[in-house]
Amino acid sequence: MRFSTASAIILASMALAGCTSSLGLSDIMSSAPSRETTSSIARPASPIPTADVAAAPAAPAPVFQQAMAAPMPRQGLLAAPPVPEAAVTEAPVEVAMAAPVVELDDIPTPDAKPIALVSPSNPMKATPFAPGQIYGRRFRDAKPINFGKAMSPKNFAVHGVDVSRWQGEIDWPKLRTQGANFAYIKATDGGDYLDPMFKENWREAGAAGLRRGAYHFFYWCRTAGEQADWFIRNVPRVEGALPPVIDVEYNGESSCKRRLPRETIIEKMQVFMDRLERYYGQRPIIYTAPDFYRDNLEGEFLDYPFWLRAVAQPPSKVYPGRKWLFWQYSGSGLSHGVDGKIDLNVFYGNEETWNAWLAKATS
Repeated sequence: MRFSTASAIILASMALAGCTSSLGLSDIMSSAPSRETTSSIARPASPIPTADVAAAPAAPAPVFQQAMAAPMPRQGLLAAPPVPEAAVTEAPVEVAMAAPVVELDDIPTPDAKPIALVSPSNPMKATPFAPGQIYGRRFRDAKPINFGKAMSPKNFAVHGVDVSRWQGEIDWPKLRTQGANFAYIKATDGGDYLDPMFKENWREAGAAGLRRGAYHFFYWCRTAGEQADWFIRNVPRVEGALPPVIDVEYNGESSCKRRLPRETIIEKMQVFMDRLERYYGQRPIIYTAPDFYRDNLEGEFLDYPFWLRAVAQPPSKVYPGRKWLFWQYSGSGLSHGVDGKIDLNVFYGNEETWNAWLAKATS
């Protein structure tokens, strides 16, 4: 009985092997769908103006131009260990949009009467909680650059900063009075790293009246879906927040040394941005640096706003033809309220275009 049963199993196995021997491993792998599959996001008409990139506005700025690029150097990023792409599937994220979003901490914002949109004569005594107030630029720069009279950052009305744990404890009310009208705050990196200062910075920047947003440092050794899920898990969906940012750049300090093909980079970015746009209801902003832009993004994502890093020459020289929304013009800024250096940025436009963009981007 045992012998005849074993024989039957052997014979059945041999027959099955004969039926399947024509399929090799390469055939099986080639038939598998890509795990970096984009979500279906309805794309409205391009919000990017068609006008060429022009010199900086001195008084009234030209019509708001969406686009940006250029990342700041990330010091000592704690990158996650590489995870094989094949090990993770890009399952769609199902999010209930009806549920209200709870802020990180319920911190009441002090009531304050609106005041004129002018820089106070003594900013240190002005209330940091005045809604909608635009503070004039009072930053200094450890390594100032002459961008030319036409493109001097001083010509722009709305300045801001981007921060991470490397800035340590920040006096946000004081930083705001120095000209930080908006702040982008490092939130996540890869699929498992949360900036240890994110929650505090997010809470305190909001309490000080800054318009705040969060950014994610993209890690090329993890799938886009994993990273989008991680960002969504840690960054609250709150009314009035700036659109989320995907930071794409080369990072020599990262444990991930992969240099992916251009088409793969575009695909992964699209997956990540589609997930975030579906969840937050805002089109993400792309932050990048000159070398990464040159190799991968020139001519791509024309209907996305860009945040450009250009700390030696104006964006029109470094990213010819690319329209931008934010310009990071310095990585060596100095300001009251922060120990050490801080990244400095401007918005393309004047107060009127800033408020018009906010109304659309944060509604």
